[in-house]
Formats: sequence, C-alpha cells, structure tokens
Amino acid sequence: MKPVYVIGTCDTKDAELRYAARCITQAGAAVVLVDISTGSSRAQADVTPAMVASHHPDGAAAVLGQSDRGLAVSAMAKALSSYLATRHDIGAVLGLGGGGNTAMVTAAMRTLPIGVPKLMVSTMASGNVAPYVGPTDIMMMYTVADIAGMNTITRAVIGNAANAAAGMALNAAPVTSSEKPAVGLTMFGVTTPAVTELRRLIGDSWECFVFHATGTGGQCMEKLVDSGLLAAIVDLTTTEIADHLFGGVLPCTDDRLGAVIRKGIPWLGSVGAVDMINFGAPDTVPERHAGRKLHSHNPQVTLMRTTEAENSAIGSWLVARINQMTGPASLLLPLRGVSALDAPGEPFHDPAADQALFAAIRSNWHAKPNHRLLEIDAHINDATFAEACTKEFQAMTTGA
Repeated sequence: MKPVYVIGTCDTKDAELRYAARCITQAGAAVVLVDISTGSSRAQADVTPAMVASHHPDGAAAVLGQSDRGLAVSAMAKALSSYLATRHDIGAVLGLGGGGNTAMVTAAMRTLPIGVPKLMVSTMASGNVAPYVGPTDIMMMYTVADIAGMNTITRAVIGNAANAAAGMALNAAPVTSSEKPAVGLTMFGVTTPAVTELRRLIGDSWECFVFHATGTGGQCMEKLVDSGLLAAIVDLTTTEIADHLFGGVLPCTDDRLGAVIRKGIPWLGSVGAVDMINFGAPDTVPERHAGRKLHSHNPQVTLMRTTEAENSAIGSWLVARINQMTGPASLLLPLRGVSALDAPGEPFHDPAADQALFAAIRSNWHAKPNHRLLEIDAHINDATFAEACTKEFQAMTTGA
C-alpha cells in the first residue's frame, strides 16, 4: 500500500496535520507525516525539516540557516521538490496551510507526474489558483475558516480532504494505455482546420492529445512530455510565443519547448497564429498600442496583428529554442499564411510581416542531420499543408 504524504509546517499547524493523519489512518490508508517548518519545530514527524532540507542542492543550511522567511520558504520548496523526487511510494499528497505552506507544497506537487493524486487544503484556494496549480492536476480545497486551531469547520474540511486523499491512495485509478503512441498537438481556433485534418491523417497510428494554445495549454503539453507521457509533438500553433514576448494575456514561459529539449523526442512544428497577440475586451488593450490593427474575436478577446519587427523577434526566439533540440526536429513554414485571419482577404493578411518572420527563421536556422526546415507553398489551413506535415511526421517517427 502506498501511503498518503501529509505535508505542512508542524510548528504552526501540528494539531491540524495530525488530525488529517488520524483520519487517513482510520480510513485504512498508511500515512507519512512530513514537517516542512522553516522556523524552530520540535514536533515528532516521520520526516523532519532537517531531513527535507538535506535534499536542497546546497545542503540543509541553505534552508534552515535563512534569517529571511521568504528566502527560507523558497529554499524549502526546492528541497521538498527534491525530496519527493526520491520517493517511489507516493499514494497521494495532502497539503494543509496558508500562503507560505501553499507556496511550498504546491511547488513540490507541480514536479510530480500527472496522475499522482495531489490535494491542497488552502486559505488561498478561493482566489486565483493558477500560480499554485500551473499545468498540473492539483486539486485545491478552500479552508473556509483559517487553519488556526481545530473547530467544527476545520474538522469537517480537513476530514473530508483526508478521506479523499485516503480514497485516492487506496483506490488508485487504473492506468490505461493505448496500443498507439501518444502525440501532443497545439491548436487555436484559427488553426483548427489544420489540426483537425492532421488528426484524421495520423489518428490511426497515433493517440492524439490536443492542447489549446492558451499559455497554460502549452505548459500542460510539456508537463506531459517531462512526465514521459507523450512520445512526440506536432506543435503547429506556437502563438504563445507572441504573447510571451509582447505582453499578451496568453503567454508561454521562457521554458517553452524546454521539455522537448530535455527529452529529445521528435518535434514537428510550425508558426500557427503568430500573427496575433491576445488581449481581453477592447478596453484592456494597452494605450501604447493605439493605432495598431485590432480584430474582435469575441467580446472578451481582442487580437492585435503582429508587426514585421515583432514577427522577426518571434522567428528568432523560436529558432533559438529549436537549435537546442537534440532529437529529430522539423519546422514547416506555410508561405501563404499562418492563421485563418492571415489568409488573402482576411483582416490580418500581411505578406510583409510574414516574410519578416520567415526571413528571421531562415537566417538563424542551424543545419543539423536530424533537423529540417521545410517551406510549403500553402496556407496553414490548406489540406496540402496538413498532408506535408503528415508525410514529414511519418518520416521523422519511423525513419522512412
């Protein structure tokens, strides 16, 4: 039986953590109590702060020797992540706490593979939880009352969370597998025809997982790559880079494509929807963009056409990441347009901006035996482009 790891700061939350542990034991599951106090803690825990801190890359002193609480919390989060990475017996992880606890525990939870049960009982769970959850399957439960002593509310909330964690540990979801390898594809509304056709063409041989390129979508896809759950990527829609570089609301991070670089899996990509930067309602577009070409996608989404200079920067950034890949990599350029809005007659049609993008890619591309830059005389949503992608993807993944 894999135990539930109950994690929190025993110097301030000892009674609550032990109550959770008792509930889990009563439910029939095993428990490992992990104390991540950064102050002085004399609590008896299965795993002490010193034991966790010893997993910090710079040693325990980097965690427990900090006089600044913020630095100590950050260091403990890193140590906890390293500690959990050494454990191969995790049935579930249950965290309890306020802001500091939530930051530490969820940072470590985010490093665990998708599918490992992760439940955080937090005073922060009723607000914006994106910084805590990120691209992972963390469940957040709001405490209602603060975790500052046992009472009718905390007993109910913590008890429910403990029983849920015990249930997940005792009844692990069956690991299903397809006979087909898994491939991740990125899509936006303006590249849907391309991805739909690709799924049709490769779906008999590959299990397709489509990710909406909303910043978090790309991060989720790469989390699955890091977790070993995707065997290849068809990254047609790299629009998150535009938002990342130029202040849009759906950005990737600096680590976009990092999982592919680390894992060396086959990557086939394109420049889908890099002709746009995303904002919210029209009145959310920054004043500095007055006079720019805008398009209302819907009342809550306003798109801004990228300029020649922006496209050049996007192309350079993308190629710099591709050049770091060690595995097979192919980038296909749709010379007649990169999104539904960039086709002739559509509001973002701008051949000069597209050419600036393509020129930056060509000039920065590093030739390698297993890297190919292909230019396709088609629009990204043309069937001929999907066919070219399919042919290249099959060659990359089969060696044909």
